[in-house]
Amino acid sequence: MSHDSRSLAWATLAHKALPQRAVVALLRQFGSPEAVLGAARAQLARVVAPAVVDRALAPVAAEALEQTSRWLDHPDHHLIAWDDADYPGALLELGEAPPALFHIGRRELLARPALAIVGSRHATPQGRETARDFAHALASAGFTVVSGLALGIDAAAHEGALGTAASTLAVVGTGLDRVYPARNRDLAMRIASDGALLSEYLPGTPPRKEHFPQRNRLISGLARGVLVVEATLSSGSLITARLAGEQGRDVFAIPGSIHSPFAKGCHKLIREGAKLVETANDVLDELVPTRVNTNGAAQPASDEPTAHAHPVLDAMGYDPVSVDALVARTHCAPESITADLVTLELAGEIAPLPGGYWQRLHRGKSSR
Repeated sequence: MSHDSRSLAWATLAHKALPQRAVVALLRQFGSPEAVLGAARAQLARVVAPAVVDRALAPVAAEALEQTSRWLDHPDHHLIAWDDADYPGALLELGEAPPALFHIGRRELLARPALAIVGSRHATPQGRETARDFAHALASAGFTVVSGLALGIDAAAHEGALGTAASTLAVVGTGLDRVYPARNRDLAMRIASDGALLSEYLPGTPPRKEHFPQRNRLISGLARGVLVVEATLSSGSLITARLAGEQGRDVFAIPGSIHSPFAKGCHKLIREGAKLVETANDVLDELVPTRVNTNGAAQPASDEPTAHAHPVLDAMGYDPVSVDALVARTHCAPESITADLVTLELAGEIAPLPGGYWQRLHRGKSSR
């Protein structure tokens, strides 16, 4: 299905790159982008400054407009404007919402509750695993995972949420006809099929350094909260966390080793008031008094301890422990211990650690 004239008018207005306040004023005066584009100089001059009038009347390069028009012709490509019913309401509340967004994938995800997961591009293997686990758990609980398609934590978060009903939304700093970084091309294709890609930048826009901090305000603005998994003190994810705080969103951070540079950014956020989290349930308990599962049913949140202790739990204590140690403590066969560990993990009582270790989770919470 080809795009309509309305979408092309919004795209043309986007090509003119008018200041947002000017766009608001013009739309209030004329009612639609088509009317704004058809207004005479004298009409425009009664609403906006002369420099804005000149920009509004300047022709858009035919090649650039044709490129956008061809992109919009694809049935899975969407332009979502301020006056669309499914324009993200969370962005409209911020006062800095782009007049038009470019979108590929599932439009219904824009209306779902969302949680942003961000962190270092040069993440550790453990950090990437943690991001995947948290993303899968949060998406399974009904939160669309929002991130920026960057290497490291962003990519791992997207991967963890794929395949769930809530899935994932990637907000990028280029036009949607490009993938940056190129190494994430396959991931971007999977997100386009199972989740959604979103950009405020016109098709054809290349990656520019200034676009990515600008993009971060949309990542935080779309979400109810931002979870930082790993971050150095110079990480761009700290910008996202700061924007989240300014936007009234919750900020969460996962602590790490005091010796790791990838934990220092998270520790800084925690000192400044971010909520320290160890499991996905810690995030869920802050965001919703009742859980929303992937079928839309309410699932009460509970911090009550398990009513009946398990012998393996008693043997574990709360420190990381190996299967061999549990065998020695319980005098049970290794295969029996392994079966019990699987059962306890599914019940959310314990979590696996690198190196074959396991750890009991406080009050039965799990990151999975």
